[in-house]
Amino acid sequence: MRLWSVHPKYFDRQALTACWREGLLAQAVISEPGRGYSRHPQLQRFQETDDPRAAIGDYLSAIVEEADARGYRFDRNKIRAIGFGRTLPLNDGQLAYEWAHLLAKLERRSPSLWEQWREVSIPDPHPLFTVVGGPIAEWEKVVTLDLRRSSAGQKEAGT
Repeated sequence: MRLWSVHPKYFDRQALTACWREGLLAQAVISEPGRGYSRHPQLQRFQETDDPRAAIGDYLSAIVEEADARGYRFDRNKIRAIGFGRTLPLNDGQLAYEWAHLLAKLERRSPSLWEQWREVSIPDPHPLFTVVGGPIAEWEKVVTLDLRRSSAGQKEAGT
């Protein structure tokens, strides 16, 4: 499960639809504690709020808005609650980690989007988040990005 902190405008079709699907799963888990994935680390920041259902609903609302802007038909009626009405803090280290992760995916799956976004050093966050200083989140399962496959790695290797 990946609930991106990066603004959905940067997503390719696969990331947008996966984020919608995984966000709906997260909403179900938050709404019905005890279901599978209830201890998934990606849910922690929503579960720690005073209104987790509205927080995940506001998160999903931004995904639907991006889908609408692209002409996709995501069913807004699947969002169970909205109105959290404030933002959650997002460490700049977390945003940078996710951005590198997304760019690596875009380079492989959607090269034209990768070309469009690769020069962006600091992306906009998802509208639910406000960027603050700090490291990668404790709940993140950090994986080492394989630069050997990316053009950045090829440049470093001299190929």
